[in-house]
Amino acid sequence: MVLGYALLLGLILLLGAWNLGTGSVDVPPGQILSILRARGAASGAVTSDTAARIVWDIRFPRLLAAGLLGGALSVSGFLLQTFFSNPIAGPFVLGISSGAKFTVALALILCLQKGMVLSSWSMVLAALVGSLLSMGAVLLLAGRVRSTSRLVVCGVMMGYLCSAATEFVVNFAEDANIVNLHNWSRGSFAGIQWPAVRIMAGIVLAGTAAAFWLSKPMGAWQLGEAYARNLGVDPRRLRIELVLLSSLLSACATAFAGPVSFVGVAVPHLVKTLFGTARPVVVVPACFLGGGAFCLLCDGVARTAFAPTELGIGTVTALLGAPVVVWMMAGRRGGR
Repeated sequence: MVLGYALLLGLILLLGAWNLGTGSVDVPPGQILSILRARGAASGAVTSDTAARIVWDIRFPRLLAAGLLGGALSVSGFLLQTFFSNPIAGPFVLGISSGAKFTVALALILCLQKGMVLSSWSMVLAALVGSLLSMGAVLLLAGRVRSTSRLVVCGVMMGYLCSAATEFVVNFAEDANIVNLHNWSRGSFAGIQWPAVRIMAGIVLAGTAAAFWLSKPMGAWQLGEAYARNLGVDPRRLRIELVLLSSLLSACATAFAGPVSFVGVAVPHLVKTLFGTARPVVVVPACFLGGGAFCLLCDGVARTAFAPTELGIGTVTALLGAPVVVWMMAGRRGGR
């Protein structure tokens, strides 16, 4: 267990150094440390040094955003997998991210047409509303559809419906607004500034801490609803808590970075394979670290693979995450 956490922390440090130092302007590791130390000692003083501005004002907020939002998506995916007892449940697969995308797109278009700027808190709130609406629809279907495979198909169809609704709304937007919306819908950690990082850090860290606090009742839930009741767990309350937390975490990620696919499905599976357990007390913090490392890797690839052209983060996470899901399902089929 200690070795697994050490591996994840080491990956985050290595990938973080790579993301800070690599780009249109390469910055040596020694200079990065000097910039971070000087900036920390300056307590917010503005510097005119180009490298310092690139590292502190552009790359470091982006690095933190990738780590925080990747962790949020991974923890959200684990909560959904625990809730549905389904290894491929996740915010993107079940259409929750698509619901958040629809409401954020609608809010963005309405505000831009009126010359208004949508604040970070407003985007998170709009995404949360869409996430909860999509999650509610999936829960209604779950009450009627008992088959795991059919439930996943229903979630995918929900995602398509939300995407179709988003495209319908886009048809009534002005050309300039469509460009802004298109760039956001591709998914990206670019352009995130320190005020947004502070907001997402508060939401994500609080949500992850709450998920960790629910480790014991989630562990009982994994053994069956009857067993959980015997241990004093209120299944109704636990369901509400899991839905709210998973929706909040995925909504925060969608609001700031756009729809990002496969992180919530692939990373929890990789983490459970690495640690050899599905115990929430172990997996929740490991998912947060693993999701951060995975998104740091994907963001670095998106920035550097075809530089100066930058890929959408959703494209890279799909390319790296989809094979993990295929491998997982092939292994389950083989195990039967």
